Amino acid sequence: MEYNLLCCNVGRRGRLMLDFRQSLAGKGTVVGTDNWSVAPALFLADKMYVTPKIKDPGYIDEVLAICEKEKIRAVSTFIDPEIELLAHYRDQFIARGILPLCPSEHTALLCMDKYLMFKHLKEKGVRTVLTYRTLADFQAGLGAGEIDFPVFIKPVKGSGSVGARRVNDMETLKELFAEGAHDYIIQELMTGGDCDADVYVDCISHEVVSVFSKRKIETRIGGASKTISFKDPALIDFVKEVVGVLELSGPCDMDFFYKDGQYYLSEINPRFGGAYLHAYGAGVDFVKYILRNMDGQANEPEIGNYDEGVLMLMYDDVVITREKDLLRDYHD
Repeated sequence: MEYNLLCCNVGRRGRLMLDFRQSLAGKGTVVGTDNWSVAPALFLADKMYVTPKIKDPGYIDEVLAICEKEKIRAVSTFIDPEIELLAHYRDQFIARGILPLCPSEHTALLCMDKYLMFKHLKEKGVRTVLTYRTLADFQAGLGAGEIDFPVFIKPVKGSGSVGARRVNDMETLKELFAEGAHDYIIQELMTGGDCDADVYVDCISHEVVSVFSKRKIETRIGGASKTISFKDPALIDFVKEVVGVLELSGPCDMDFFYKDGQYYLSEINPRFGGAYLHAYGAGVDFVKYILRNMDGQANEPEIGNYDEGVLMLMYDDVVITREKDLLRDYHD
């Protein structure tokens, strides 16, 4: 039986398609989908499909039809808004023998709603960034001396750093809330120790199997573009603490801050992160864990099997194709 992997809404993640294909090494195919026929990563998968947008009522049926046609064994997505959708239908995938690389529906909701995640982590005693849901709550915290300017604001369900910014004074903060461009949360500004980790949570045992830690050297909109690997047992222990209070399965991209000798969780994207390319380039291969999980086998932990001081320097590349080779867009 082939180990065919479906990657939904692949967008610009072409290098990720190539890495997956290299990891599979002929044991299966990488099938990519997107809602636009000119998504570059489609052309770097083994097979490609154009699908409706995720809010289309026929979307999930289209995905399931692709799974049946291509004999898919595991499904993932590269965009945050689709994680909740896959989680909602995870039982349908499992019933068809397909491994959904996504968290439980409740955990998917927490990962998408940054304030609900803050409340959950606080209740469980897990260190995270101090967060306020409303301007009134923030003003109360300001008056109580819990927080001070500057602060950081971002959409409560945002993705790709859209709308995220530093705010230095109350006047500007009130103006931004009054404009209503985004449904903001207000957070303590964390200025030091920005790092993240690619984490694989076994889909069978639900234990942490792998942690690849990297410090950010440069960040562009949507993620880190230059990183350097490091190891810290304290971060590994903290990752395990975080996973212990959530229902995660498969690859996760976790963002952290380091303050006063301790790590604080910023947020979790329960999918392959854009900078997973660094982990793979340093010899950490999540696809081999996925293959074992496809067969119902739990993986043994392999934490720290990489070198410190390995750099990732991201750059742009292009796909050249012909108009006649484009698939028909769903809305045409």
